Amino acid sequence: MTIEQQLAAGIHAMGISVSEKDMSRLVAYLHLLEKWNHVYNLTAIREPEQMVALHLLDSLSVLPHIESASTLLDVGTGGGFPGIPLAIVRPELQVTLLDSSHKKTTFLKQAKAELELTNCEVVCQRVEVWKPGKQYDAVISRAFSELGDFVAQAGYLLAPHGVMLAMKGVHPYEEIARLPLTYRVENVVSLKVPSLSAKRHLVLLRAA
Repeated sequence: MTIEQQLAAGIHAMGISVSEKDMSRLVAYLHLLEKWNHVYNLTAIREPEQMVALHLLDSLSVLPHIESASTLLDVGTGGGFPGIPLAIVRPELQVTLLDSSHKKTTFLKQAKAELELTNCEVVCQRVEVWKPGKQYDAVISRAFSELGDFVAQAGYLLAPHGVMLAMKGVHPYEEIARLPLTYRVENVVSLKVPSLSAKRHLVLLRAA
């Protein structure tokens, strides 16, 4: 099965509507990531076949939970996950990719240019010291190890009506128990990612 067929099958299984143009851009992004990864070490995943499920489909699995958002901040985006796949399939969504690594943001700027992502902004900065002068409808991350750290460092960037989304593996019961009282867990959703046997969960948080 080709990368294109694998991606198409996964997207179909998830019930997502993606245009042919956006499918092509998702595949182009994957090839760009593979090319730059040899020098910049953007991801530990080396094989494009593995990247389809572990990066692209995993990123797109959160789509139903950001439907009402018009602005999204991806904190510690690394190689662009989940921000770039979301920006590709949701062109009306304004996505900011935030990472403190110059190497990674250099790649992200190149990806933005090559994929013509006009709805995407790349920022090289640490989240706790960044001062964008605005807040976001949705603040998401795949990279934070602790929910408490996520809300402590990135919570100030959340609009009053907004939602913070933490992508996790197993259900993070202990991390939830350690959350400050200033935040409440709205939901913990079990995500189904085609071709991925590992457990995936999305924790939705709001200011209390």
